[in-house]
Amino acid sequence: MHTNFLTNFFNGKKVFITGHTGFKGSWLAFLLKEMGANVMGFALPPTTKVSHFDLLSLNKKIQHVEGDIRDASLLTNTLNEFQPEFVFHLAAQALVRSSYNDPPSTFSTNIIGSVNVLEAVRNCESIRSLVYITSDKCYENVEWIWGYRENDRLGGRDPYSASKAAAEIVFSSYDRSFFEYRKSLGAATVRAGNVIGGGDWAMDRIIPDCIRAIEKGEPIRLRNPNATRPWQHVLEPITGYLLLSTKLYEEPKQWGGSWNFGPPASEVRSVKNVAEGFVNYFGKGHIEIVKSQSKVHEASLLQLNCDKANQLLDWYPRWCIEETVQATALWYKSLISGGKAEEITRNQINAFFQEPI
Repeated sequence: MHTNFLTNFFNGKKVFITGHTGFKGSWLAFLLKEMGANVMGFALPPTTKVSHFDLLSLNKKIQHVEGDIRDASLLTNTLNEFQPEFVFHLAAQALVRSSYNDPPSTFSTNIIGSVNVLEAVRNCESIRSLVYITSDKCYENVEWIWGYRENDRLGGRDPYSASKAAAEIVFSSYDRSFFEYRKSLGAATVRAGNVIGGGDWAMDRIIPDCIRAIEKGEPIRLRNPNATRPWQHVLEPITGYLLLSTKLYEEPKQWGGSWNFGPPASEVRSVKNVAEGFVNYFGKGHIEIVKSQSKVHEASLLQLNCDKANQLLDWYPRWCIEETVQATALWYKSLISGGKAEEITRNQINAFFQEPI
């Protein structure tokens, strides 16, 4: 999994992350700090009462700036003052159901906010590598049985998916209008499957829903038990992002474009499968299937084709779905049993890479 290379590569590097207070962003920031990177994060405060960011005390471990990516002036000034070599853009309104409740905020954050990030990068000459995270939901989902490739049609029925497709188009414009003429800058977009892992408390996600129900002694209620997703542990795509960023840094014009990071088709599972596995490994909880009262559309089938990352980056998922669900359940179980989030997270990182970072 390129562990020694990544650790040696990022030691002492200056890395700027938007969205570091979120679930995936907090794992990325913590991992980079463990690798010896000089990390600055720019994001709104955590949106949940309990957060991985707060449990890790990341505000004391990295340079932490609270800000909205829609605030172009603050974002640009912060980036220019830090003068990073690497930028990972994760900040977003990341929930499909929330996008139905507040479409304007979703579009302004995911499109205008992303424009502000790209504009800030365009005007900061120190940056050598930009990894621009969107979503597997940026594809026009026609719910076919094979995985979407990077050159498949973009689109989106719900506001969230549409905003991510639009963010991809905005990136393409900046890349072809500005970035391709900057010889020292490599830039790419990445689209990951559904990530799970310890430290997520967001609403309307299967693992946080399981934990909330178990803690309350209530059944885990599933609205769409047969919906399938490309589930993977949060460390899987993060490792892909890091690996890709090193390629962009070393050979800026050879590794751009778009990249999928997700599990093989054989590892795709239904919501019900994942919930059952979580209950089994956690050792507590029971599932109840309920008829959805929501009138909003939710896709029932989605998977990615990751041949490009497999063949060109030599990136492959390390954990199968069973190992992923087990690690996720044990993270929460250890925390609830009195464990420290920092130690639990570090131990899982070491287990994932099969050696200490």
